[in-house]
Amino acid sequence: MLEDVDKLKAEALAAVAAAPDQAALAAAQGRFLGRKGSLTALLRSMGKIDPAQRATFGKAVNEAKNQLTEAFAARQAELERTAIDSQLGDPSFDPTIPGAPVQSGALHPLTIVQERVERIFESMGFAVLDYPEAETEFYNFEGLNIPADHPARDMQDTFWLDEGLVMRTHTSPGQVRAMREYGAPLRAVFPGRTFRYEEVDASHEHTFHQVEGLMIDRDISVANLIAAMKCLLREIFERDVKVRLRPGYFPFVEPGFELDIQCLVCDGKGCSVCKQGGWVELLPCGLVHPAVIRFGNLDPDEWTGWAFGLGLSRLVMMKFEIDDIRLIMSGDLRFTEQFKGAWR
Repeated sequence: MLEDVDKLKAEALAAVAAAPDQAALAAAQGRFLGRKGSLTALLRSMGKIDPAQRATFGKAVNEAKNQLTEAFAARQAELERTAIDSQLGDPSFDPTIPGAPVQSGALHPLTIVQERVERIFESMGFAVLDYPEAETEFYNFEGLNIPADHPARDMQDTFWLDEGLVMRTHTSPGQVRAMREYGAPLRAVFPGRTFRYEEVDASHEHTFHQVEGLMIDRDISVANLIAAMKCLLREIFERDVKVRLRPGYFPFVEPGFELDIQCLVCDGKGCSVCKQGGWVELLPCGLVHPAVIRFGNLDPDEWTGWAFGLGLSRLVMMKFEIDDIRLIMSGDLRFTEQFKGAWR
């Protein structure tokens, strides 16, 4: 058996010396020292050796393994030096030319703002939940008090998929899903992409981001809603922001409101973002409609709540003073690179 070790070691050393490049050397190393290599096979055969000879045999195998490991490492270093010398000897290679700079990435502004919004709500005891982008008609419409013959269906042109699925037009389906999954009391937000068949302009996109918020508990009022929204906006913009609350109609809340903020791009003077009006619709909200609570398998006589739908894309525009929503999803690195080291 010791002769087998010496024979194998000699064969391996010859393969090391004959390896013309690093690929061949790596193949030889695997053949002899790999998990299924020849030397490993010798070690596994120790059970067949006379117990009195096992110590001697094991020592010989380990010594051979150490010698071969050193030989492979030395040959690897030699081949690497040869490759470098070959490159340096190429007349077209100029070692004084600076190397290509390594570009570091940056978080997308949407990611920056979404993570901040999530942290704000987590600090208030809200869970962050994720639900499907391809929704059923029930969760996207019917469970939100929008039956097939409801005129509100005309307010949201949609992208329909096979088998009755629809690309969600808002993140509001998370309301019914979360109530059915977690019951009450409940505090949760649902950020994500939404899709609508929109005419694209400086303030509208067919693919945009929202975050839906929901709080279900006993004796919830509009005062609870306004307090939470003020906390959110103060933390996001890190300063006082002028807001206005006006009545708004949404089938899944009653009463419903539109919370607008004064345009931070033009300071309320009028621009393409605010359509020259000085205000940007940012945060539709209201008290959860009893029918929606019922669709969530809860009793509206026992539980009440509030909900809001925040446009993350528009919030990004306000936070970073971006004047065209189409830039956000453009994929242009010249745009995203501006946010390296941006506010987190």
